[in-house]
Amino acid sequence: MAESKEKTKVQKKESDIAHRTLIGPQVTEAATAGLALNKYVFKVYPGATKQQIKKSVEDIYGVTVTAVNTVNLPRKFRNYGRTPGWKAGYKKAVVTLKEGDSIELFKGV
Repeated sequence: MAESKEKTKVQKKESDIAHRTLIGPQVTEAATAGLALNKYVFKVYPGATKQQIKKSVEDIYGVTVTAVNTVNLPRKFRNYGRTPGWKAGYKKAVVTLKEGDSIELFKGV
């Protein structure tokens, strides 16, 4: 009984990591152009590693990931009227899927 309890804790922890790694898909003109090459762009949390991103995409969308590339985009200075401020930076991941796999990002369209 103790073994099954440990298994459920481990499975729950791994699924929590999947939902804490990905923020969501990034829908831009450049990102939609990458769909032809089987590349999908996601916003991810800054502490996420490539292995965690790969596992999260595979768990959530049920596809096979062949490569993960990440980019840390820095914060940018912006003036809001007379008030100076900063636009928040973020981390994004470009995920390449196995040939034949795809993710339906626009289910309603």
